[in-house]
Amino acid sequence: MMNAPIRTTCAYCGVGCGILARQDEEGRLLVDGDPDHPANRGRLCGKGQTLGDTLLPEGRLLHPAIGGEQVSWDAALSHIAEKLNAIRAEHGPDSIAFYLSGQLLTEDYYVANKLMKGFMGTANVDTNSRLCMSSAVAAHKRAFGEDVVPGLYEDFELADLVVLTGSNAAWCHPVLFQRFEAARETRGSKLVVIDPRKTATAQAADLHLPIAPGSDVALFNGLFRYLCEKGAVDEAFIARATAGFEEMLPLLDSAETEITSVAQVCRIEPALIERFYKWASETERWVTGFSQGVNQSSQGTDKGNALINCHLATGRIGKPGMGPFSITGQPNAMGGREVGGLANMLAAHMGFAPEDVARTGRFWNAPQMAEKEGLKAVDLFDAMHEGRIKAVWIMATNPAVSLPNADRVRAALEKCDLVIVSDCVAETDTLSYADVALPALGWGEKDGTVTNSERRVSRQRKIAEAPGEARSDWWIMTQVARRMGFADAFPYEKPADIFREHAALSGFENEGARVFDISAYADMTDGAYEEMVPFLWPAPAQGVRRERPFQGARFAHEDGRARFIAAEAAAPRHAPDALYPLILNTGRLRDQWHTMTRTGLVPRLFAHVSEPTLFCHPADAAAQGITRKALVEVETAWGKGVFRALFDEGLARGHIFLPIHWTDRMTAKGITGALVNPVCDPISGQPEFKHTPARIRLLEPAHAGFLITNQSFDPSPFDYWAKVPLKDGTLYYLASLANDAPFEKLDRLSVTWYARGEVMELRDKGKGALRRVLVKDGVTVSACFMGPAGSVPDPSWLAQQMGTRADGAAAASLLAALPMDPAEAGPKVCSCFGVSAAAITEAVQSKGLTSVKEIGNVLQAGTNCGACRPELAALLEQARLKEAV
Repeated sequence: MMNAPIRTTCAYCGVGCGILARQDEEGRLLVDGDPDHPANRGRLCGKGQTLGDTLLPEGRLLHPAIGGEQVSWDAALSHIAEKLNAIRAEHGPDSIAFYLSGQLLTEDYYVANKLMKGFMGTANVDTNSRLCMSSAVAAHKRAFGEDVVPGLYEDFELADLVVLTGSNAAWCHPVLFQRFEAARETRGSKLVVIDPRKTATAQAADLHLPIAPGSDVALFNGLFRYLCEKGAVDEAFIARATAGFEEMLPLLDSAETEITSVAQVCRIEPALIERFYKWASETERWVTGFSQGVNQSSQGTDKGNALINCHLATGRIGKPGMGPFSITGQPNAMGGREVGGLANMLAAHMGFAPEDVARTGRFWNAPQMAEKEGLKAVDLFDAMHEGRIKAVWIMATNPAVSLPNADRVRAALEKCDLVIVSDCVAETDTLSYADVALPALGWGEKDGTVTNSERRVSRQRKIAEAPGEARSDWWIMTQVARRMGFADAFPYEKPADIFREHAALSGFENEGARVFDISAYADMTDGAYEEMVPFLWPAPAQGVRRERPFQGARFAHEDGRARFIAAEAAAPRHAPDALYPLILNTGRLRDQWHTMTRTGLVPRLFAHVSEPTLFCHPADAAAQGITRKALVEVETAWGKGVFRALFDEGLARGHIFLPIHWTDRMTAKGITGALVNPVCDPISGQPEFKHTPARIRLLEPAHAGFLITNQSFDPSPFDYWAKVPLKDGTLYYLASLANDAPFEKLDRLSVTWYARGEVMELRDKGKGALRRVLVKDGVTVSACFMGPAGSVPDPSWLAQQMGTRADGAAAASLLAALPMDPAEAGPKVCSCFGVSAAAITEAVQSKGLTSVKEIGNVLQAGTNCGACRPELAALLEQARLKEAV
């Protein structure tokens, strides 16, 4: 009998989708969207749908270890406490750091910040959220007085104009994007996308502005001038609710804000800019959503303020269907911000002003409050490299991969006296540097709360038993705190205890001074916590609740006025030159997440893109003699890596794009973070992931191929390798630049694997080519293809045949690695239903399909999460162009 569903929250992006999780009769975890959750109303994206497939016992970190040797929890916790106390006594509190993650629950985050900032006396607590939204935090604080997102998801549905800048929402926040798209069909609202790349989101836009990287401030300063000149400003709102407008007036007379000048800086046609400006000036209900493309910049904070200025000038904020909207990347980035997860914040949206430090100290009864900001992420690891940080505790994140200049980060971890890593995964790039490894709970075993991008707090509930000796992060830190001598301040026995304290602190001596206030939940019972339904903050114990915090036009600055922040357009800090002539941009893929510790377990999530891939304009590739799927080396002043080349005409000439997801566990030399420029925004400390000067060159392997096996295999002798999980086994892409010995070894090794069963083989010794497929009892179980570079077929179809029957003509097609039906070949555009581009094109042409909806009716593609719908539209357009020719 199937268990009753448990309501919980998705572990991926900041949309914060509700989930119904239950086990079937065979014990498998089934995941569905929660139709009652206000964030997603029952929808889930492709990643969310496969969450049940990620709760696997294999690969989990199961026991505490010191120096690689398994120990008891008591031994590990006592060791950490003794070491931290000793380092603190000898080198001072600022010699210790915590590095946290938006994957933590709010309760975990709260305990970490209380321990460090209140009892160890240092604010060296930062988080990987520094890498994705800290510039938005800084922009909010400058404009509004507090880190507050002023809108709701429904504003995207109520708006007549949605502007998405630096946001590929169709891939990165697909459920929110589909909410807007559904409303767009009925309202006729317009979509403007501002992005150097023609992303899936831009393909769906009414207007795409492919601006030059780093030119956002110039674009929005020009918009500000246009709004003023066209009489679109709200003078009454400006007078009543803002300050600093006079500091913006020089923009009205500056040649730099004229449309022709803006067009030159942005490197796009003036007509495109004027159309955007006209729509914005004439549309009352207008939302500007922004994400990493704005934030991940050496001028990210100014970019955020430049777009906020335009909403303040028009009074289009704090009302339905309008306002600036920061879309966060991680499931609990917002929750971390609430409890001071960033090194420049204290809990409950307080900072390091003396009165805030004193207030927090009184509430915590803290003996040694940190009195100044701590080190932000990049500076923190630089300090570690320099020997100033002697101990670091890393939780639920993989900085050896995800931080910029990742090779320097690895060197810093190598030098650090004490590295503690809490993780649920047994093998990560960062864990290999750990002196102490602690098994933490994974997504399905956690219990607590998260906050999504619209300020909605939801419960994350335990849906699976913890494997081995895994424990919750808050419990681990509480036990260490007690052993360090702080037992009275850390009495927590369950998440509800922590949440109540967190809620109480939000209302402590607040009296409306801080917008973040959830004190209505400070006295909730354990039962009420268990039954908590999603709610929006602010939720004060006393006073009026407002879903849109600034709907009364009163902001969080002491005088109640929002601030205009005059920002000057500036070029990115490092420009391309003769040595590094290209601009490297980095970001996410549709079906992968961070460093793949979760999505890397799900075969279907590799159907879209299966290898570490460089996307480049075909003309740039041709100039280097690079063909599609060739191996290339990408090099910057900070590092280099090897990637498979694919062409993307949506990139401007001179621009290249690398996904961020691959690690040493998944590939050789494919760590994108190692290439990234480590320069940071001077205000927010957020790194510049979107603009690194780079160069590419063609690699010419002597031999290349692939291996599909369910046996253990070490690919490290190969110059290039990448592995892809299969339902039963693993696919390895392999290449050797000069030395053929790895392929000779593979040939000999595979012979032993193929000793039993029916072996089909083709060999050309003269060319050094080999194709070998093993069938056992009529079922395909393994394959090994090797040969000169470019001679081996794509393995994606053959990999899908593993574990399936292979009879007659079907068996004969295995050595060709080609399906009998061409529509089955190639990468999958729709991961939800496994529909390939070839199948879509064939259906469009043979059945005369003319819309994305018709494709869905015939093939189901695009009918679930909808993330592939822009790609379906692009395939339709390609088919129309071919017909026209």
